Amino acid sequence: MKTPRGSAGYGARVSEQPRDLEPEDRKIVQLARATRARSPAAEGAAVRDRDGRTYTAATVALPSLQLSALALAVAMAASSGARGLEAAAVVTDSDGVADRDLDVLRDLGGAGVPVLRADMSGTVVEHVTT
Repeated sequence: MKTPRGSAGYGARVSEQPRDLEPEDRKIVQLARATRARSPAAEGAAVRDRDGRTYTAATVALPSLQLSALALAVAMAASSGARGLEAAAVVTDSDGVADRDLDVLRDLGGAGVPVLRADMSGTVVEHVTT
């Protein structure tokens, strides 16, 4: 079940008003959107590591394997040797970023990683910080 983060117990902060995006943040939103558009997946995601490298992924929904786009993008970063994350973006119709996805981001990126949730047009509708 996908639930928006924001309760103090989990340490996430939610901003109702999307912030002005820096060029690198616009880039990961666009990469997540393009990844989502290339597949019939429910979501597309992109993460940027501390070296500026980006990793993209789409949701995997196989009978024996289910991975969210954001979890898979983090896994790709980790398997490529990323030592931390700067930012993440997810393009989804969902009304929030799932708790488990924020947990995965926090595992590699620590606290304070900004997550941009965008709709299918690429418009950022929510900014969450892990």
